[in-house]
Amino acid sequence: MRRAIFPGSFDPLTLGHHDIILRGITLFDELIIAVGVNADKKYMFTLEQRIEFITKAFITESRIKVLTYEGLTVDFCDKVNAGFILRGLRNPGDFEFEKAIAHTNRKLSEIETVFLLTSSGKSFISSSIVRDVIRNGGDYSILVPDTVRAK
Repeated sequence: MRRAIFPGSFDPLTLGHHDIILRGITLFDELIIAVGVNADKKYMFTLEQRIEFITKAFITESRIKVLTYEGLTVDFCDKVNAGFILRGLRNPGDFEFEKAIAHTNRKLSEIETVFLLTSSGKSFISSSIVRDVIRNGGDYSILVPDTVRAK
């Protein structure tokens, strides 16, 4: 079975994440959305809310699972028997950052990282931009799936 994880904080889930997940599931038998927990990070949305956003967005897709993890992503991959890490790339800066992480993960484990380019029209969307729009009372509905808009 080809199992991949798509790790992130998903604070909140964006249309960019949604795009990568929908396209990524076509490449794998199972895709685990791995919601990272970092005690040092301040989140806008609770862990429960972030899980709910994702779970509701993909409720009809049985091959998508949502789990949480702490620590190294490669350790989580070993724990859930995932052979791949899926990552989305929005721009050249993302590529350079993600490339370094992928090389490090490959040194620590035999894990393969698969990169997908974000679809045209979504490459400007990031969780930090969405949070900034929300904090400042802007219309964030064009940046997130319906499951996030409901909150």
